[in-house]
Amino acid sequence: MDENKGINLPPAYLDIQEKTRVSGFSMASDVLTGSLLRTLAASKPASNFLELGTGTGLSTSWMLDGMDQKSTLTSIDNDDAFLSIAREYLGSDSRLELVNSDGEDWVMSHLSHRYDFIFADTWHGKYLLLDEVLNMLNPGGIYVIDDMIEQANWPVGHSEKASKLIQELENRKDLNVTKLVWSTGLMIAVKN
Repeated sequence: MDENKGINLPPAYLDIQEKTRVSGFSMASDVLTGSLLRTLAASKPASNFLELGTGTGLSTSWMLDGMDQKSTLTSIDNDDAFLSIAREYLGSDSRLELVNSDGEDWVMSHLSHRYDFIFADTWHGKYLLLDEVLNMLNPGGIYVIDDMIEQANWPVGHSEKASKLIQELENRKDLNVTKLVWSTGLMIAVKN
């Protein structure tokens, strides 16, 4: 079995990928992570999804591809230049709300909102405001993070932050956690 073969890409994925390359955005989730996001999204019909860190919309496209028509996705990013790429290719999808906002500002003003699936692909909801974001997750909800295997672009000291986050998630009593040493290193948690 080859994990990279036979992956059907979401509509507009290749166009978004090319615009991502041209834009210089270098922190997009990879195809394997995207494929997993699509599969997990398909397990949550009629659900509310949250993505923290839209980037250019590559991972967003995977989530939308797995979601049913009764689901909604709110995706947040603080860089409108990158978000405009997602808006160009995905903005016509009525299930999607793209929000240009600082992550902390958005989270702190939406603490009462609840989600069935959260993909935290930026600092907020991962390294910052973890408790607040996990409190937004419904029981049975899925929480996903990637980039947990050391990356070449990590700044000095980031490895220690990642190790601390892994330990913190493993020690939580309100989550069932699985670590995947695959793709860029993923953690998947389901809230009790």
